Amino acid sequence: MAHTMTSLQSSKKTVRAAITNILRSLPESEVQLQSKVMTARILASPFFKQSKCVSCYLSMDGEANTSEIVREILRQGKTLYVPKISKGRDATMDFLKIYGLEDLDSLPSGVWGIKEPGAEWQGQRRMSVNDADAKPLDLILMPGVAFDRGLSRLGHGKGYYDRFLTAYTSRLSEKSQARPFLVALALKEQVLAVGEVPMGDRDWKVNMVVTSEGSIPEDHDVGQKPEVPK
Repeated sequence: MAHTMTSLQSSKKTVRAAITNILRSLPESEVQLQSKVMTARILASPFFKQSKCVSCYLSMDGEANTSEIVREILRQGKTLYVPKISKGRDATMDFLKIYGLEDLDSLPSGVWGIKEPGAEWQGQRRMSVNDADAKPLDLILMPGVAFDRGLSRLGHGKGYYDRFLTAYTSRLSEKSQARPFLVALALKEQVLAVGEVPMGDRDWKVNMVVTSEGSIPEDHDVGQKPEVPK
């Protein structure tokens, strides 16, 4: 078992390094062009139009840019939550509510230089998606280092999303609430062939990958929320 785990981590490290090198060589203009087309696809999609409570990451260099997506979520009156990484050895990820464009524009930089919300907004405790009175997420727009056409996802190696999704969906199941629809946002250089992203037992797949070239799977019924493959 230990050997298998070591082999898995080694395989992940190899893919992560290869894709990171490719992304570093991409001109910023290419990243922004792809992001613009990808954003248009997201905003026009049935799953986005039907969503009411959305989590979306705030992008950093080398990722599909989400700046226009998060602004449009707020403009349309949807509820927006963004990731917040706790500090310390046993760091975890939570999703905290953004209360409007002014709030969004005032966020300071956190881990890895990514903008993150503080614990409060205008003197009040900021709502967490894990709060008892928070409405459940119906859409999560996710980042990653690499994805494949089998809907496997490779993150940065910290396991934040995998641990969050395991705990969050467990709570939703206890309340007989539907799981959120998981959509990975990617540059076309991040998408590999089926089986090329190494996956462990605790790694989550996504329901869909969206790039500037289209969505995977192309024939997916985005009006439905299937059980998330594990």
